[in-house]
Amino acid sequence: MRHDGWPRRAAIFGATGGIGAALCRVLADGGVPVLAGSRSGEAPKHQLIEPFRFDLTDEISIAAAAARMAADPPDFILVATGTLTLDDGTGPERSLRSLDPQAMARSLAVNAIGPAMIARHVLPLMPRDARWVFAVLSARVGSISDNRLGGWHSYRAGKAALNMLVRNFALEMARTHPLGTVVALHPGTVDTPLSRPFQGNVEPRALFTRRNAAINLLKVAGELGPADSGKLIAWDGSEIAP
Repeated sequence: MRHDGWPRRAAIFGATGGIGAALCRVLADGGVPVLAGSRSGEAPKHQLIEPFRFDLTDEISIAAAAARMAADPPDFILVATGTLTLDDGTGPERSLRSLDPQAMARSLAVNAIGPAMIARHVLPLMPRDARWVFAVLSARVGSISDNRLGGWHSYRAGKAALNMLVRNFALEMARTHPLGTVVALHPGTVDTPLSRPFQGNVEPRALFTRRNAAINLLKVAGELGPADSGKLIAWDGSEIAP
């Protein structure tokens, strides 16, 4: 999927997740070469998809992945990582009594610190004189002003932290890379393992397939410019207040 010839080349961190895999396929089907990263080193099969291995909690692996891109940096990078339920089955907290420091640390490591480390190593590769977009998948529940239900403490805190980091990175990059955009994207509720246990109250029309979510996100990304840098943008192009 291209928007006026953009992107020329893409990189997806989290290429085996529901949204990440769909993004890889939609981009490659549209003729865009894709670097597809995952912890396993696996990726969707396509002649234009080149897999690479990285671990979100291992900065050395992230630095190595970025080094592979240095000679020909992609002009669209999307970090499609995140977790609501931890690998050991620990779900989002519904009350203060459920808070556990180790679980909180693991959630923040995946939802905020890992994407920040990707930004640390990838953003310096971006050109100063050309358009590029660096995006991370975030969530509306990371908006403090929109929080009316509470709960999900670690996940909300991690996404709120991620949104703040995006704003920080956008301000810093604008000083030297005025044509670039650093942005957080909210995909809506997508039919993936992350959201499946919590889909009971979601209207069918508000639940997106993975492919539709990918198409929506790429359409939004294709229309972004430097004026959007630092924002949290929803799947329909609307801005979500912090």
